[in-house]
Amino acid sequence: MADITDIKTMLYTEKSLSLQESGIMVVQTSSKVTKNQLKQVFKDYFGFTPLRVNSLKQDGKVKKFKNKVGQRNSFKKFYVKIPEGAKIDSLAV
Repeated sequence: MADITDIKTMLYTEKSLSLQESGIMVVQTSSKVTKNQLKQVFKDYFGFTPLRVNSLKQDGKVKKFKNKVGQRNSFKKFYVKIPEGAKIDSLAV
């Protein structure tokens, strides 16, 4: 079962800010969260059910740290279409 603590952050990039104008929020979560669990989190904590949820799995990049090969953490991004009139004030986790 997903919880509000599974949402790591709301992404605020140039692309995500342009999507917000059309009512789509970009949310970064842990890799284990599913679409249905995220819909339930929005219903329980924010008081509305999203109209549509699209997911994207982002694998961690392979990087070198002082000549040692390492990998950044993987995560999931969700594009959440919120209904008109619904509002998310802040995400204080």
